[in-house]
Amino acid sequence: MMIPLQDLLWVAWYSALAAAIVAGVGLALLHALRGSSVAIQLTVVGVSTVLATLSGIVVISLMMMINDHDLKVVLTVVTAAGVVAVAVSVLLGRRLVAANRVLVNAVRSEPYEIPAARLPAELAELSRELDAAYERLAAAHRREQALEASRRELVAWVSHDLRTPLAGLRAMAEALEDEVVADPGTVARYHRRIRVESDRLTEMVDDLFELSRIHAGALRLSRSRIGLDDLVAEALASAEALARAKGVRLQGAVQPGLPVEADAGELGRALRNLVVNAIRHTPSDGTIEITGEERDGAACVTVADACGGIPEEDLPRVFDVAFRGETARTPGGGAGLGLAIARGIVEAHAGEIGVVNAGDGCRFVVRLPLGG
Repeated sequence: MMIPLQDLLWVAWYSALAAAIVAGVGLALLHALRGSSVAIQLTVVGVSTVLATLSGIVVISLMMMINDHDLKVVLTVVTAAGVVAVAVSVLLGRRLVAANRVLVNAVRSEPYEIPAARLPAELAELSRELDAAYERLAAAHRREQALEASRRELVAWVSHDLRTPLAGLRAMAEALEDEVVADPGTVARYHRRIRVESDRLTEMVDDLFELSRIHAGALRLSRSRIGLDDLVAEALASAEALARAKGVRLQGAVQPGLPVEADAGELGRALRNLVVNAIRHTPSDGTIEITGEERDGAACVTVADACGGIPEEDLPRVFDVAFRGETARTPGGGAGLGLAIARGIVEAHAGEIGVVNAGDGCRFVVRLPLGG
């Protein structure tokens, strides 16, 4: 028998109205219980779904005017199905709560490890993200510890390096003031020494200031398009006197016309630091070779010295603040800041710097983006 369309529309209307009323009550309960357990919220969802379905069936049954026996049968079947649906919702909620408890216990453990138990996909993804977050936190903690250790080392080295020249300056000043030395030759020598030590202290203070700007992110670069060969030539010229006094030979070969977008002053300082470091650690009659070329789409500057090499375990720390390595490689002068400053400047130019042992010494390599 065909049911009139108007009757179908009325049945749909009343069923939807009853289901909407039940759904509204369920949503209100979920809002009120939004801070409660997932199991409770799933139970509310299950009960609301069952009641919405039950209300629609009851409305349909009443509107169809079936007899009491059939109505009871329908209501009994719907109620039994509803009880099963609610039980399934409760069971699912308990499983989610148990999985959540496993994840919470893993988070509270030290160190955190991904739970071995099989978790729902969402909780498993959260577990992996937590593991990655813990790894990042651990790496940040290690970096913080390394930075704090380097700071303590820096304070110790700077204190030592400041104490020696200051003591010498004070002794010479007192000798001049008390006229302990009076002959012109000695007085002139003391004056020259005072100026040398003052220049050394000024250089050390400048290095500390530059390093503080780098670490504070306050290094401002005035970039311009310059030739890499000009930068290397200036670095070699500024270090020529030191190399000659040490008896070290400087050799340079740079591909001409290789452009970089850089701050000439800052990048020149980084290259000078590398060359001066190589001179200090290269024995007399040794040779330092500086080369520049385009390699893999980048401008590369290589400073190769004859220092005898760096212990493999010290290579990762060469650019750390105040790191000096073996005593044999530290002939004095400077506070171990040159390479740290060089790295900061190169990285500020979006470049990379590294060091490897090669031949009878070390090879420092600077990679910079090519200028447009």
